[in-house]
Amino acid sequence: MATGRLVGPHDPPSAAVQRGSTPDRSGRGQRLRLSALVGSCDKIALFAAPFVITGVILNLAFPSVFGVGGPSSALRLAAIVVPGVGVTIWAWSVVLVMTKVRSGELVTSGPYALVKHPLYTAVALLILPSIGVLLNTWLGVAIGLVLYLGSRRYAPAEETSLSATFGAAWDAYRNRVKIPWL
Repeated sequence: MATGRLVGPHDPPSAAVQRGSTPDRSGRGQRLRLSALVGSCDKIALFAAPFVITGVILNLAFPSVFGVGGPSSALRLAAIVVPGVGVTIWAWSVVLVMTKVRSGELVTSGPYALVKHPLYTAVALLILPSIGVLLNTWLGVAIGLVLYLGSRRYAPAEETSLSATFGAAWDAYRNRVKIPWL
């Protein structure tokens, strides 16, 4: 039942056996394809898509219902700074995933030392809400919360696969990450 794809960090251990390789529980795995790096992102996007589409259509049709009343100067400044922080965290996380995970390593440094899922957290809790405020709509906050709920729904399966793939290294990481629920 070989598919020609290497085992990803989110594949169950049985996938390794089916593909003729063994999972590496030492914290270093085998080289991965880019498609194996998606994690739960595709499921989270599908979970949020109906809300996003409906919200954008309603926001365009009834902008006064979604307006935040024009943010104050302080809120506008925060809404300019916070997405910069979010994009920095997101980009840093992407670089780590593209380099370390792709070569079979468990990422535990950088933003991953602070939260378990910095990619999801940066977009859902920093970038989207701030952009919504700048665009004078609370839709950014609502979409961010839906994305966060989607990540909470699908992250446990991703974490189970990471545990199966990386074993003790995952357990040690999970126990020392500063904010484990993000």
